[in-house]
Amino acid sequence: MPLPLLLFDCDGTLVDSEPLLAEEMAIGLNSVGLPFATTDYLGEFRGARFRRIVAELQQRYGDVDPDQLDRMETSMRAKLATRLAQELTTIPGARETLDILVSYPSAVVSNGPESKIHTALEATGLSQYFGKRFFSGYTANCWKPEPCLHLHAASIMGYAARDCIAIDDALVGVRAALQAGMTVIHLNRFPDAETTPENAIMISNMYQLPAVVERLTREYWQTPVPQHSIGG
Repeated sequence: MPLPLLLFDCDGTLVDSEPLLAEEMAIGLNSVGLPFATTDYLGEFRGARFRRIVAELQQRYGDVDPDQLDRMETSMRAKLATRLAQELTTIPGARETLDILVSYPSAVVSNGPESKIHTALEATGLSQYFGKRFFSGYTANCWKPEPCLHLHAASIMGYAARDCIAIDDALVGVRAALQAGMTVIHLNRFPDAETTPENAIMISNMYQLPAVVERLTREYWQTPVPQHSIGG
């Protein structure tokens, strides 16, 4: 059988963008009167769509003028793009993992806009592994934790959900891929604070990923067909 399709999350799985993202979110949200600390993103909201975060904060602290929100988001994303291009690094072990698993079909599945995914992959040199094989919630009009973004990516790549392995550090992504019916590996870099959902496989760093993927491949995609004896 062919190798499974590997669907990688971007922020926090391949690239260490979340501290930068949390800082720019905090600056932008506080500027429009929505209290938000960097620890709020890294704790409660990690991996969530920006507008979902805004909606939750407005429920807690009151509505903000939509035009003001739009201007703030535009400014925030521009500043973030500049910082990503200049400061972004890969998650430890990500590049080594991609080198080992280079024979596997792969793609990136992210809640972020295409421009942000492209900037992150280009800035870190990871675009050589994925080319244009990245899928954005904004393009698919569907975001994690809903399963449709993963299913959209698998469909475009020509794979059934059962033949995909999703790798994600955020619980919203892990739950989305589980709901999609995929094999899921949770990169749990904060095991003391976060519990890996049932039916997902936990790793604590990216260096562990190749061995897990290769074991799963042997068990589920390269199982020898039983040879039935003739006669008897």
